[in-house]
Amino acid sequence: MNSQLTAPRAEDLADLGSLPAFRRVPHNIEAEMALLGAILVNPRAFERIADFLRPEHFALAEHRRVFEGCARLVERGQLADPVTLKSALDHAGALDQVGGPSYLNRLVDCAVTVINAGEYGRLIHDLYLRRELIAIGEDVVNRAYGGEDDLDAEAQIEVAEQGLYDLAARGGYDGGFESFTATLTKALKIAETAHKRQGQVSGVATGFRDLDGKLGGLHPSDLIILAGRPSMGKTALATNIAFNAARRHLAAAGKDGKEQAVDGAVVGFFSLEMSAEQLATRVLAEHTKIRSDSIRRGMVSDERFTDLVVASRDLQRLPIYIDDTPAMSISAMRTRARRMQRQQGLGLIVIDYLQLIAPSRGSRHENRVQELSEITRGLKAMAKDLNVPVLALSQLSRAVEQREDKRPQLADLRESGTIEQDADVVMFIFREQYYLERAEPVQKADESQQKFNERYAAWTERGHEAANKAEVMIAKQRHGPIGNVKLFFEGEFTRFGDLETRNLTPTDS
Repeated sequence: MNSQLTAPRAEDLADLGSLPAFRRVPHNIEAEMALLGAILVNPRAFERIADFLRPEHFALAEHRRVFEGCARLVERGQLADPVTLKSALDHAGALDQVGGPSYLNRLVDCAVTVINAGEYGRLIHDLYLRRELIAIGEDVVNRAYGGEDDLDAEAQIEVAEQGLYDLAARGGYDGGFESFTATLTKALKIAETAHKRQGQVSGVATGFRDLDGKLGGLHPSDLIILAGRPSMGKTALATNIAFNAARRHLAAAGKDGKEQAVDGAVVGFFSLEMSAEQLATRVLAEHTKIRSDSIRRGMVSDERFTDLVVASRDLQRLPIYIDDTPAMSISAMRTRARRMQRQQGLGLIVIDYLQLIAPSRGSRHENRVQELSEITRGLKAMAKDLNVPVLALSQLSRAVEQREDKRPQLADLRESGTIEQDADVVMFIFREQYYLERAEPVQKADESQQKFNERYAAWTERGHEAANKAEVMIAKQRHGPIGNVKLFFEGEFTRFGDLETRNLTPTDS
């Protein structure tokens, strides 16, 4: 049995003599024997604990082998009693390791009733979690004292947080089947939310009419991927969605007394590429219709600068919080998002962008695909854990540029397998105008002037048709239709909007 030495706190030095020399690792051998005996006496006892109890949860190695043997017999559809278990353990050469037939009979003598099997199982599980917490704590202490680890203090905190989260993720025993009545009640609440908003939006509204019509808003616990090639407007669209959600935010007191979002959301924006100031400048440009490069270079008239000041005062009230820490890991994001949800009532997370998320400290991956797989699973877990939509931006591979039709496909996602698999919604942003502007026809050596003029006229016409238009392509949606949505885009103000006929007239710079 391992023991853990305890260091007294400074304020307790006076009582040092009264402290025990060591503390025993949490365990309850009697409870383990009683539960194993119950399983050997009545197979229904195993049914009460099979969904959450595992062999490694037992403190004694002998009990782990007994429980594992019982589990194997049950999985084969056989009865797990002292006779069948003795035969199975003897065949595996493990009978002597568990104390022989006499110990199996002793377990039967310690059996509790089937009714109490679940409580005993939860007690054993709880003690296992306590032992794991002690192990994590010892690791934290050893690293902090400067053992073999070459991690700085912040990295050690991240490793500790990841260990605690992993333990919490695999440690719960709640769950299982839910009655259809309870499920229907939840579904009806979602429909009621959409009905009260007088539209199809049951999640966080993006602020774009046609996009909300397709998606029904951004739903809690969903991982939404917005992907595109550079300069397509991914960050601009994500910023616009965040701004729209924050602007519509309306909170009211819930049944538990805490404020809950009635509409819109408090937004947490993890900007791994751009600084918080650059993002704020984009929002100012969109709101005031002053070019963002003019704002950065100070080329704004006194009159328009007054507009900037007035707009900034209005925008300060928006519940948008930006974290521009570079190369952040999933565990760090999760910790900060959980803290923000507790303090501010977080309702939407935006991440710009997925490929810049750092892998967890201490993780070992053979390639980038495995690394990204861990990241996307972590993002989906974060969305479910916090029960908020997570909108993550993603780059596309250069394969798009090699095709004549530059419209992206699911296969164009970088290291795409896990992104496509873990995401609830995958959207692509595409602007044909971007490619047309860079493909101005040049007369070929053997081409007649008339042929070139026709080709140039066709290119000009396509350019006029594509001007100020963007296309959001919904390539995957678990709970809704796929399809394309067209938006209006003003590049100089990094602003998206609903596509209306009046939008297509030339804009003033």
